[in-house]
Amino acid sequence: MFDIDALRLLVAVAGTGSFTKAAAGLDYTQSAVSRRIAALERAAGGPLFERLPRGVRLNPAGRALHRHAVDVLDRLSRAERELAVLRTGHGGLLHVGAFPTANISLVPTALRAFRQAWPAVEVVAVEGRSDTLTARLADGALDLAVVSDYPSGLPAAEGVTTTPLCGDELFVALPRGHRLAGADAVGLRELRDEAWLQDAYGDRPTVLADACARAGFTPRKIIRIAEWTGKFGYVAAGLGVALVPSLAAWAVPDGLVLVRLTDPGLRRTLHVALPATPLPAALALRGLLRDGGPGQ
Repeated sequence: MFDIDALRLLVAVAGTGSFTKAAAGLDYTQSAVSRRIAALERAAGGPLFERLPRGVRLNPAGRALHRHAVDVLDRLSRAERELAVLRTGHGGLLHVGAFPTANISLVPTALRAFRQAWPAVEVVAVEGRSDTLTARLADGALDLAVVSDYPSGLPAAEGVTTTPLCGDELFVALPRGHRLAGADAVGLRELRDEAWLQDAYGDRPTVLADACARAGFTPRKIIRIAEWTGKFGYVAAGLGVALVPSLAAWAVPDGLVLVRLTDPGLRRTLHVALPATPLPAALALRGLLRDGGPGQ
């Protein structure tokens, strides 16, 4: 209903008590100010000023609108300052998402370096599945996300770009008493009688399913456990085995061992996902993530 420029004129006229002085301060003509204030009064449903022999002053309706105008203009000014800070990367918030195993070491290491290089930027960290993070990035809720093509392929969303970050080898986690726990590497077919712990649901193909198909068998049983702590607990109890990425290696408890698999396809690729117009701080963090990837 109310034009922002007209609200600025309202505040200026109220502050100077004169259409003429307000016009001079804002580089308007006096007649232009009079027209804009008249239009504002029509939008407000009646007069906003008392016309005096020398100047004008706000009437009760004008004082009410003036309070809101000052608040609105202050909020807009703060928004402009905040946007300017965000675009230059010298402050503001940076919303960063990552899937769970990326948060074990890769992302925290990069964020520690980022905090030292960009101390004025406050990072808001979010954890979730890669498809959820990609959707949140597309919705504008995240500024950067670390995502993976494991277990069901790299998620995609309109307006989101992804660039490869690093590769990550997949090991099999076995209890220490397992018959293959001391092997340097095992073929997947040697584990064909095992139950597998996996959190992926639905009919989409997974890395594990594809690898087992290449090895000539179908897993006899899939146990659906979402969290890594639960998977490790099941493996330690001898109830199944699980694929574990190298990023999670140091978090594996002492009762388990990680053994390499001979299938070269048992790898995943990590990606950095960004919106179409990334913030400078997000681009800086992407560089730090690249510096800290496995093998760097």
